[in-house]
Amino acid sequence: MVSIKDIAKKAGVSISTVSYALNGSTKVTKETSERIIAIAKELDYIPSAAARSLKKRETKIIGVYLTDYSGAFYGQLLQGMMETLTQNGYELIVCSGKESHRFLPERMVDGAIILDATYDTEELLSHAERGHKLVVMDRKIDHPNISQVLLDNKAGATLAIDHLAEKGHNKVYVVKGPEESFDARQRLEAVRKAVQRYSHIEYIELDGDFNKPSGETAAKKIHDEFSGPVGVFCLNDEMAIGMFNYFSGKKLKIGKDVHVIGFDNIETAQYIHPRLATINYSKFKWGALASELLLKLIKNQEIDHERINVSLVEGDSVGKR
Repeated sequence: MVSIKDIAKKAGVSISTVSYALNGSTKVTKETSERIIAIAKELDYIPSAAARSLKKRETKIIGVYLTDYSGAFYGQLLQGMMETLTQNGYELIVCSGKESHRFLPERMVDGAIILDATYDTEELLSHAERGHKLVVMDRKIDHPNISQVLLDNKAGATLAIDHLAEKGHNKVYVVKGPEESFDARQRLEAVRKAVQRYSHIEYIELDGDFNKPSGETAAKKIHDEFSGPVGVFCLNDEMAIGMFNYFSGKKLKIGKDVHVIGFDNIETAQYIHPRLATINYSKFKWGALASELLLKLIKNQEIDHERINVSLVEGDSVGKR
């Protein structure tokens, strides 16, 4: 890779002169600057983002860390982040995996938004202690350099259980999410608390992993045990759609025998038949708010933690028992 040293050698000038020229400094004459820039283009010189960020103390880039990119959940969320950042002169890069964690200590990004269950809280606190600005969307952390914007998972899960109970269901399955997911844990905690208010409800938990295959596996279990109409709360829509996939070729029907409610209101939910009942919130707003909070942190402005409200979207996938 071509360096400033290579340009200086070919131009017959010092490295500092090349640096001044490439950064538009008036310390170099117009003629010398134009000659250096021409040589840089000839050698196909690419400036080092890391070196530039160390000098200017900013990159105008924000990193968002995700556990993975699968499923229909992330599109609107990332769009909300990107639009807010673009309006404020920043760009967004999407990161996943341990290797990308070095972007923060190496100051290749100006701050980070975390929705990554595999990113250790201790590591995030270590970054914050060094002055890095962070917004978390999947955990609670108390630190002046960290803000949080969380879903009201507990309200959403309570709405789902209440909806099934109001429809007269006295046997309810809950398809869980991955154990490392903050959202899944909060939803399950609220479910367990909510069912205690309904002494007539038989409550059964099934394993899930926030994806369609785990929804299909749970559906098979329900099918094998079926003895009458049941309610099912899938802790996200992807698993609910997996359940639809399984029962599409079976005699038991969604909305008649198996009454399903999801969580997230992904776009697909409104197009499947019968319409999936689910818990709704604005993923765009969630992403936009996370970006807004991070930009305020970077500017050392005062901030408060935020919460994203949820609501119930009724659908024919849940009927009366």
